[in-house]
Amino acid sequence: MSTETPTSTVTRAEYCVVACAEAWRDNGEVLASPMGLIPGIGARLAKRTFSPDLLLTDGEALLVGLDGTTEGWLPYRHHLTMVTGGKRHVMMGASQIDRFGNQNISCIGDWERPTRQLLGVRGAPVNTLNNPTSYWVPKHSTRVFVEKVDMICGVGYDSAAAAGPAATRYHRLPRVVSNLGVFDFETPDHTMRLASLHPGVSVDEVREATGFALEVAEDVPYTREPTAEELRLIREVIDPKGTRDREVKPV
Repeated sequence: MSTETPTSTVTRAEYCVVACAEAWRDNGEVLASPMGLIPGIGARLAKRTFSPDLLLTDGEALLVGLDGTTEGWLPYRHHLTMVTGGKRHVMMGASQIDRFGNQNISCIGDWERPTRQLLGVRGAPVNTLNNPTSYWVPKHSTRVFVEKVDMICGVGYDSAAAAGPAATRYHRLPRVVSNLGVFDFETPDHTMRLASLHPGVSVDEVREATGFALEVAEDVPYTREPTAEELRLIREVIDPKGTRDREVKPV
C-alpha cells in the first residue's frame, strides 16, 4: 500500500513538524531537546518512526517514554554532562538569526541601552559549542532573519571560526526550520542556504522575508511530505487536539 499523502491534505504546520523531525534523523542515542510546540511534536514523531533511539525528557529531571512514563532519572548534573559531551541535539528558538547562524535571544538594540529585554543568553553559547544545535522560527520575517544580530547568544560559524579550534571542534548547526522553509549552512563559507521550500511558498516570498542575501540554488526542492503513517501519528497520537495549528496557522 502506498505511503504517499496528497499535498492538499497536509497543513503548513504538519510540513513544519516533519521538517523539525528530520533534524534528528540518524542521530542515534542522543538527548533530543526541542524548545517549542512544533519542535516537540517533531521530536516525538522522529522517535516513533526513523529515530527510535532518541532520548526524551519531561522538561525537568526525568527521561520519559513515548507515553510519558518514566524511563530514567536525569538530574541537572547528568544533563550538563550530556550537553558538554555532545550527546544532545537541541532545537532552540531565535529572536534574531543572521546569515552565519549567530542567534540572539537576549536583547534588541544596543546592549548598553536595549530597546527590548528578552530571555537572556541562557545556555545558548554552551549548546552551540558543545552539541548540534538547530533552530525553529515560527514566523519568518526580516525582524528575525537579520544582517547582524544585536547580541550573539548562540554562536554562528563565523564567530566560532574567529574564536579558534576550541570553538569549532564540536560546533555544528544542522538546520533552521521556519514556517516558510528549511535552511542549512552547507555552503563553502557556511552562510545560510535555502534547502527546501514548504509547498505553497515561493523563493521570492522567502527572500522578501529575509534581511540578508540567502544562498539559493537554481532548483530548490519542496520540503518532503509526511507519509500516511506519519500523518496519522501527528493527528491521532501525538497532537490529536491540533495544537500545532496555533503556532503555524493553516494557509
